Amino acid sequence: MSYLEAIILGIIQGLTEFLPVSSSGHLEIVKVIFGNDSMPAESLTFTVILHFATALSTLVVFRKEVIEILKGLFQFQWNDESIFSVKIIISMIPAAIIGLMFEEQLESFFNGNILVVGFMLLITGLLLYLADKAKKTNKNVGYKSAILIGFSQAIAMLPGISRSGATISTSVLLGVDRTKAARFSFLMVVPLIFGKVIKDILSGNISLDSGQFGSMSIGFISAFIAGLFACNWMINLVKNSKLYYFSYYCFIIGILAITYSYFNI
Repeated sequence: MSYLEAIILGIIQGLTEFLPVSSSGHLEIVKVIFGNDSMPAESLTFTVILHFATALSTLVVFRKEVIEILKGLFQFQWNDESIFSVKIIISMIPAAIIGLMFEEQLESFFNGNILVVGFMLLITGLLLYLADKAKKTNKNVGYKSAILIGFSQAIAMLPGISRSGATISTSVLLGVDRTKAARFSFLMVVPLIFGKVIKDILSGNISLDSGQFGSMSIGFISAFIAGLFACNWMINLVKNSKLYYFSYYCFIIGILAITYSYFNI
């Protein structure tokens, strides 16, 4: 993988991790465009590294909230921070279970299957369109909402289903305040990403030799910087009810992906 490809893939990951257009779907599309024929392990390693970069950018953007949550937890009291942490843990359960039980099946979708990506992008577009029409409220994320949002995150493990789009749309459709929905959506994925990275390191799934270090590092930096920008941008977009822009975008890219797949069967 060249440095230019690493930069492009890093920027795409950083932007699309937070913008509701599916980072995994776009990475699959770009890999097909580049004709990336890397070994599966190498491709998986790069994907994990890019997700790790965006998880770090999330911690930077929400550093005050994260510090407050950690302080609250170490007080060992049933306070607002503890309650929020429990809801985060609840939201992680569906994705953690499905990810562990169907890991091989899920990874099989990450092999340049643009047809699947196209149809999943259409679903993402529909979710965003419906969420944008929902009424604004001041409601917090409840326990029931947390588990339903968690199921949305689990479904979003399919390439083409935007994780942020699915979780934020589900939250808004459940009546959660838009800004609180975005905050919860971005924070709920951080433990899962770090857990996935640790699991892959311990199991030996991540393979990085000296020849890959340069491109992997550049991709990591590109994803981190793009993630900082996109996270702040997305919060403002959700607050101002601008999700329909991304809805139309997903419809267009989804149709193009399906068309491309049809003519390249």
